[in-house]
Amino acid sequence: MATATGSGTSQLTFGQRLRTDPAFTAFWILRAGFIILPLLMGIDKFTNLMVDWPSYLAPWIANISPLGAQGTMYLVGVIEIIAAIGIAVRPRWSAYVVAAWLLGIIVNLVTAGNGGWDIALRDVGLLVAALALAALSARYDRPRED
Repeated sequence: MATATGSGTSQLTFGQRLRTDPAFTAFWILRAGFIILPLLMGIDKFTNLMVDWPSYLAPWIANISPLGAQGTMYLVGVIEIIAAIGIAVRPRWSAYVVAAWLLGIIVNLVTAGNGGWDIALRDVGLLVAALALAALSARYDRPRED
């Protein structure tokens, strides 16, 4: 009989693995979250429907950016969309990129001076989740044999 761990996992269907292997389930929950959320946030940087994104940009970053606040948010949106694609295609390495990106967002929020500490704390949790995805990817996103 196939088991949820070890070499027996190849005999299980995707759905069976989701039901029987908690770590596999966690990997896919995190992977889906880090595809969907950055994609939505990245797209919204171009519309500002969910929030006025430039207001979250630390003034010192807006001042040094040649793009201005909204232009910088457009660039951030592109990066977030690329990060989502990276997680979809290659979470093993992209999760570390997302974690580093989240660290940058945290630095931005704590230096913005507009009381974004609660959001920064949430992003610390997301950073930890990205690192968990990276760790799980070492097992579930095997290197490709090209």
